[in-house]
Amino acid sequence: MLIPLGILASAGGKASSFESIATATGTGSSATISFSSIPGTYSHLQIRGISRATGGAAASDDDIQIVINGAGGTSYARQRLIGDGTNASTAASTSTSSIDTGGCSATNATAANIYGAIIIDIHDYASTTKNKTVRIFGGTNDNTTSTSFSVRLVSGLYISTTAITSIDIKMGSTNAFTTASTFALYGIKG
Repeated sequence: MLIPLGILASAGGKASSFESIATATGTGSSATISFSSIPGTYSHLQIRGISRATGGAAASDDDIQIVINGAGGTSYARQRLIGDGTNASTAASTSTSSIDTGGCSATNATAANIYGAIIIDIHDYASTTKNKTVRIFGGTNDNTTSTSFSVRLVSGLYISTTAITSIDIKMGSTNAFTTASTFALYGIKG
């Protein structure tokens, strides 16, 4: 069973093992939120966020995508498990240009003040000898029984031994992050 690192810390781990590195908010006009110049002084990274897209179809969520060190091309792979309260489904991809969640952000078409939530764990991010493992837990809900909303577990791989110094969080559509969308980057000590 995969447990987000934040849950481990709150369930008996040392609270001081998490250190805030940076916080970023949406502009209302950009589909990307970026963290750059990430120091290599921690064992792992965690990003926690809430988001809402500026547009979108009714009763839907919007895709969140992770791009590391600006790498596109075929640098990523991922497996995804999705549950919508009625059905469960899986999806996998290799040689992709990002690690995509297939959801995790509410859209402006959902009820007012509804946001998607996401936790992203990146293990051994400063290593120069390992490919990087990314674990994502997130989802959206509009307080309805619509199966357009779901919870998602994603196992991702950044296929590079280069240390991670920047992370872009992107909308999978042309929508932008609203000004109330917020992401916080934490370093986790070993």
